[in-house]
Amino acid sequence: MTAYSGRLNTDFQAISDWLIEGALAEIDLEAQFMELCTRLTAAGIPLMRGHLATRALHPMFVAGTATWERSGGRDIARILPEDDDGEAWRASPLYHLLQSGSLEASYDLRHDGAWQKIPLLTELQGRGATAYFAQVVLFGQPEQARRRQDGCILSWASDHPDGFADTQTNTLRWLGSRFGVVAKLHRREQTALNVVSAYLGADAGQRVLDGQIKLGDGEMIPAVIWYCDLRGSTALAENLSNGAFLELLNTYFQCTAGAVLDHGGDVLRFIGDAVLAIFHVDGVDGYSRAAQVAIAAARDAERRLAVVNQQRQAAGDPPVEFGLGLHTGDLMFGNIGIPARVEFSVIGRAANEVARLEGLTKALGHRVLVSQAFADLLPLNWQSVGTHSVAGVKNAMPVFAMPVENE
Repeated sequence: MTAYSGRLNTDFQAISDWLIEGALAEIDLEAQFMELCTRLTAAGIPLMRGHLATRALHPMFVAGTATWERSGGRDIARILPEDDDGEAWRASPLYHLLQSGSLEASYDLRHDGAWQKIPLLTELQGRGATAYFAQVVLFGQPEQARRRQDGCILSWASDHPDGFADTQTNTLRWLGSRFGVVAKLHRREQTALNVVSAYLGADAGQRVLDGQIKLGDGEMIPAVIWYCDLRGSTALAENLSNGAFLELLNTYFQCTAGAVLDHGGDVLRFIGDAVLAIFHVDGVDGYSRAAQVAIAAARDAERRLAVVNQQRQAAGDPPVEFGLGLHTGDLMFGNIGIPARVEFSVIGRAANEVARLEGLTKALGHRVLVSQAFADLLPLNWQSVGTHSVAGVKNAMPVFAMPVENE
């Protein structure tokens, strides 16, 4: 960790203590950085702008940034994979810093220099900035951390007539390394949460991180249950290349599982080309509210599918179809498997029933079927499609088709 060089202001020591205490707490890293900039300014560092950039192990984005402006501007952004190596990044001073192999860079914006080729620095200078200082804080051994792009970058701009004094640069360097401790711990915790949430679902992921990892750990939960399956998958797999079939699968999952997630549901498993998901039941009227959300997600999935099939028809490709069953009931939500390999999932009669319900969709000619228990929760114009006996379920099930939207 960087040692402090210069006279230690008690205000800066207080900021250092605050940062280290924050490393032990559950924090919002971007908010912590914004507060750091505010505290530095109050302690006498002439900041005009502060900026934080961190990498992220996340299926949706690759990096995050936070920007603080003394004028009151606050901006938090997520960098998508397609923007990770774009023109804007290659033109940034942080890109130049990383390419140089150095751990810091300083620019005096009061005089002509190489900084004039960097758009952000010319923009800052045009707004009155006189100095720019950036530092890389690596998480781990330098060579390995660089290869993994594991660390954070902090940059600071001043509009003081004299820029940053040497003691102020030393202070930023010293406190920047302490902020790096906070960022490293936060990154490790957030990475763990991102990974388990992506592979297990948000609720199951949090339960695992909270220590619910032993075989048999679990509890009974009430839930609205979603089970959908891709129709004709065997024929599609035989007629498409592996790459084309995987692309189709992911498109279908975006229609179905994507709709579940966007409406607050929890995707538990991808079982081949099937999706098992739940909508949690909480509080008064929890079942009816969860059922309303599930219906909204089902209709959203149908709208997404319609768009996909229009595109496929225009390209001369066969349409994609799926069946969906919606049901309610109590489920055992917990760890199953063997001690050396466990899986967090749901089991129980209701889980079996919803899969059998979906299995009726093709034969009955309806994409979405619901159980009597589900239909009773919502005053919609349900269409009865009869009572059906299904394998593994003792009693015949009354089955209803989802009404057309706005019926």
